[in-house]
Amino acid sequence: MHNVVISGTGLYTPANSISNEELVESFNAYVQQFNRDNAAAIERGEVQALAESSAAFIEKASGIKSRFVMDKDGILDPQRMKPRLPERSNDEPSILCQMAVAAAEQALQRAGRTAADVDAVIVACSNLQRPYPAIAIEVQQALGINGFGFDMNVACSSATFGIQTACNSVQLGQARAVLVISPEICTGHLNFRDRDSHFIFGDAATAVLVERADLATSKHQFDIVSTKLLTQFSNNIRNNFGFLNRAAEEGIGAPDKLFVQEGRKVFREVCPMVAELIGQHLAENNLNVSDVKRFWLHQANLSMNHLIVKKLLGRDALEEEAPVILDSYANTSSAGSVIALHKHQDDLPQGALGVLSSFGAGYSIGSVILRKR
Repeated sequence: MHNVVISGTGLYTPANSISNEELVESFNAYVQQFNRDNAAAIERGEVQALAESSAAFIEKASGIKSRFVMDKDGILDPQRMKPRLPERSNDEPSILCQMAVAAAEQALQRAGRTAADVDAVIVACSNLQRPYPAIAIEVQQALGINGFGFDMNVACSSATFGIQTACNSVQLGQARAVLVISPEICTGHLNFRDRDSHFIFGDAATAVLVERADLATSKHQFDIVSTKLLTQFSNNIRNNFGFLNRAAEEGIGAPDKLFVQEGRKVFREVCPMVAELIGQHLAENNLNVSDVKRFWLHQANLSMNHLIVKKLLGRDALEEEAPVILDSYANTSSAGSVIALHKHQDDLPQGALGVLSSFGAGYSIGSVILRKR
């Protein structure tokens, strides 16, 4: 059995950003047009009038101030309100591959590695643009990696589940190093005409190089002390878009073909589950919560993160104990906790403990205990 480290992380950030104010301007223009077009039906009580949104409401509800997106113009067009991402020919790199390669190259550079040092690619994310060929195999070819690759999806926990899978492969000697990549175009499955959720998501891609400790040479290494995963079925976060939609035309336009959630139920149910899992995980490794210097949590909602850490520590967390990237990136699904790790790791001293944790649809929860080398 080999000891395993994370030796490099990478991040691809789209060029375009949308502020809450910009998003609200577009949303309210749509609402006003809808209410005008349906004024008579609204007056008769046949149609419910839509309510406008505000930047203050969004920030209070989520902690989000802006988000990076792959396409800005299509989202902000009140007549469209979805990203405009033209299909590419089969001979062109897919958009997920393009994002994944950019993040992976950064992770390799940070780890001091090349494609020749890597044996596998796992693309772990919430939404894949096609069933096959696997995006991971396309990325493998684009990077020039001689080995194997596969895709996996555990919604917002895809990255942490992918890290455990990669860790197992390296521990058992099946690979020297594995790239775990999470390209997320969350705006593609978001209903920008839904007041309760139109502000939630952004786009990004992350990469993590999981490597044998005795081979790693990077200055940015973390021992993977332990991993722990949990799933529990729930319909409170759901997306029913899939290949069988075309076999049931009567429901093809239903709202649950995009992201839907029961936000209050998710908050009440998931926060205690996450805190309990992390606490158990640390105890199983004879570690105290007070030993943890940093929590890199899933970046879905600021209040959720505050509550989870407060349940663990028994007090409010300091800013450096639970760093936030949610304000500028929004919820990037599986990429979120890794973005926090990527941006907030270099200041930790040798021997410092941290917990990388994800939580989302499924429900799915992942916990990865890391120690700075």
